[in-house]
Amino acid sequence: MAKKYEAGEELSGKVTGIQPYGAFVALDEETQGLVHISEITYGFVKDIHDFLKVGQEVNVKVLEVDEGAGKISLSIRALQETPPPTKRNDQPRKSLQARVKERDAEGFNSLKDKLKDWIERSGQ
Repeated sequence: MAKKYEAGEELSGKVTGIQPYGAFVALDEETQGLVHISEITYGFVKDIHDFLKVGQEVNVKVLEVDEGAGKISLSIRALQETPPPTKRNDQPRKSLQARVKERDAEGFNSLKDKLKDWIERSGQ
């Protein structure tokens, strides 16, 4: 590494390669870092090519520097605004039995009880 990079730095770089697990970003002439697929954006990323292209300029944040291994972990997502949490229904959850009773006026009856009812209905 020509320059010393530190965790927390915000930099600009150029995408030099894309693999199924992430994108390599050149930070200077001699140094590259990896943006793992989970650090590209919020939400699920199936195909990195939907978000990044080789040669594209990107802003990244340094997450971790491993000087011994010569690896730099980067994030694009860390510079994005956090999306609002998904709105959950505030109603209390109903038990399975309560949901069945709503949909089935008879609820859970034994086969013996239902058989009597079926026989009575068939005789009409």
